[in-house]
Amino acid sequence: MKRGLAALPAARLDGQRALVRVDFNVPLKDGVVGDDTRLRAAIPTIRYLHEKGARVVLLSHLGRPKGGPDPQFSLKPVVRPLELLLGMPVAFIGEPLSEAAVTFTRRMPRGSVALAENTRFAPGEEENDPTLARGFAALGDLFVNDAFGAAHRAHASTEAIAHLLKPAVAGFLMERELCYLGSALEQPKRPFLAVLGGAKVSGKIDLIEHLLPRVDAILIGGAMACTFFKAMGLGVGRSLVEDDRVELAGRLLEKAGDKLVLPRGCVIAPELREGITSLTVRREKVPAGFAVYDIDPGTAGDYAERIVVAGTVLWNGPMGVFEVPPFDSGTRMIASAMAEATTHGAVTVVGGGDSAAAVARFGVADQVTHVSTGGGASLEFLEGKVLPGVAALDDA
Repeated sequence: MKRGLAALPAARLDGQRALVRVDFNVPLKDGVVGDDTRLRAAIPTIRYLHEKGARVVLLSHLGRPKGGPDPQFSLKPVVRPLELLLGMPVAFIGEPLSEAAVTFTRRMPRGSVALAENTRFAPGEEENDPTLARGFAALGDLFVNDAFGAAHRAHASTEAIAHLLKPAVAGFLMERELCYLGSALEQPKRPFLAVLGGAKVSGKIDLIEHLLPRVDAILIGGAMACTFFKAMGLGVGRSLVEDDRVELAGRLLEKAGDKLVLPRGCVIAPELREGITSLTVRREKVPAGFAVYDIDPGTAGDYAERIVVAGTVLWNGPMGVFEVPPFDSGTRMIASAMAEATTHGAVTVVGGGDSAAAVARFGVADQVTHVSTGGGASLEFLEGKVLPGVAALDDA
């Protein structure tokens, strides 16, 4: 367990500079934020610090700038949307490593908020440079990490800084992520199901291995199912297959036994194109020249029936190419089943990334127990790996 923000006495926050690592790695197009989900996720922590009289300084990365500052990756366009969400002004610190920036943070009014420029504009951020971390640390009197989406990377603004600036505690979003992802693994209500999809088996090997002894069943979908099909000796046409993982998929099938559940049928087409005429076939009947783009309605119905009576459901990865109709049906049915299961009292956790995009697309993001904000971080956490940005925080 890590020490949380609420554990700090009010006197430790009033008038102090709270340096908060947030995850504002949002999609930007022509200077406009395309999705403010990550901004909204950070609001409870920011607002709490504001109400306690702290001077709130926010750090975040955005994108992957190369070779220093790049205007297209500036966080300045985030300021106005953040102001609208908070209902208050947000200052922008364009050169956070300058002496002027340190002076500015010390003169900020109690309860005010400032956002610093992209941490990745500074050399050494991704190398976890301790000198850079000291530069960031000069902007605060205490450290709050609320950037779960960046917690799986040991960077200067996530890991090194937590050793320099004390106390170093978890924000409310970080605590929520660790609570729901952790309880799903350690104290699940039964039956405990994992629904795994996406394109590649290779990205889910560690997750499958870690979940097998814990779950009652793993329901497989997405293109990764085709690698398992090939391991079973089935033809998969032009479907995406990881040929170098077929042998491993076979071993996983043997090890898992009845726990690993594969689609009985598929939705196929000669090419991936919106509105194209598709066919539904049994998994052993995929013809040459066609590719699998979704699970079939029968499988989706079977999976949904299992999900709605489960006690805990962990979902990571779509069942098909849900962005391209008509191949969105399987993922839509899983999303609806997750929402229904929640109404029956199940703990339903969506593991970020494409799965989070799917529940948002189908309008059920607020009808499940928890949607993770960190695709890569949630995956590594569920695989049982140590997240450097979490490990470096103070113990409770």
